[in-house]
Amino acid sequence: MSGSIDPRELLADPAQAGAYFIDARDARALADAAAELEFAVARVDFAGCADKDDALARIAAGLRFPAWFGHNWDALNDCVNDLSWWPAPGYLLLIEHAGPWQAEHGEDAATLVEILNDAAQDWAKSRIAFWALLPLPQAELEQMAP
Repeated sequence: MSGSIDPRELLADPAQAGAYFIDARDARALADAAAELEFAVARVDFAGCADKDDALARIAAGLRFPAWFGHNWDALNDCVNDLSWWPAPGYLLLIEHAGPWQAEHGEDAATLVEILNDAAQDWAKSRIAFWALLPLPQAELEQMAP
C-alpha cells in the first residue's frame, strides 16, 4: 500500500469497496483504519479450513450470523446483504490464511469472492462500505497477477 494513501479515506468510499486479495503486510493497517472509522471488523481465520462447509461456518461465526443461517451459498448471500444484527457505518471482513483453501477449492473460492463482491455493490447503493479482504503473502499475491 502506498504511503500517500490514507487507508481510512479508501475504506470510507463505498464505491471502491469489494472483495480483494491484498498484501498480508497491509492487513493490520486496514483493520486499524476500519476500527477508527467505527466499522464492524470481522477477522476470519481460514488456516486449516477443510471445505466449503467449514468456510461458511467460519464466516458465519466471524460476522455473527443469526442461528437461522442456512450454511449454503444462498444463505451467505442473504446474510452478507443484511447484517441488521450488527449495525455499523461500514464493514470489513478479513479472511486470513485463505491461500491454501483457495488453491484447493478454486471453484468455491471464486463463488465466495463473487458473493462478497456483489454484497459490496449492494451495500454501496445505501452508501455503506462493505470490504472483504483476503490477505496473502507477497509471493502468493504476485503469482495471481496476470
